Amino acid sequence: MYNETVMDHFRNPRNVGVLENADGVGEVGNPICGDMMTVYLKIKDDCIKDIKFQTFGCGSAIAVSSMLTEIAKGKSLKEAKNITNMDVADALEGLPTNKLHCSNLGADALQLAIKDYENKKAGITKPAPIRVEKHEHTHGDKCYCPYCDIEIQEDVTFCEACQSNLEEHHH
Repeated sequence: MYNETVMDHFRNPRNVGVLENADGVGEVGNPICGDMMTVYLKIKDDCIKDIKFQTFGCGSAIAVSSMLTEIAKGKSLKEAKNITNMDVADALEGLPTNKLHCSNLGADALQLAIKDYENKKAGITKPAPIRVEKHEHTHGDKCYCPYCDIEIQEDVTFCEACQSNLEEHHH
């Protein structure tokens, strides 16, 4: 079902992680398959000097994220804006038809991260999300990371176990 290139990027993903104080962050999710992807950028002289990703999802989504970072790293922002989902799928030497939608996630997350960087540079800031519901514990009186379900302290904003940003919420 998966070719060797896809399997290599799934088993040995490149550029996994979080860039603290990233210049741009793009996050996307696909309700069709439940995949979530976040891309972090460090920009210098209008070039992508570093790029990392966190993906929670299927093997194709992880492979797409890994390949996307390999393609985008070192590119100028102008070049990176032209990276398409087909570029990623082609670099992976194809994806199964029912997984092609995963390649959209990578390109979309990259474009959102670039847009976030450009907005920050232009002084446009997005408002912090407003918590509508109060913080509740779903496992008794202890807090757990919503991503990896490891017990964490009440005031923690970053999970060391899965490298997730918890500023929005944890339960």
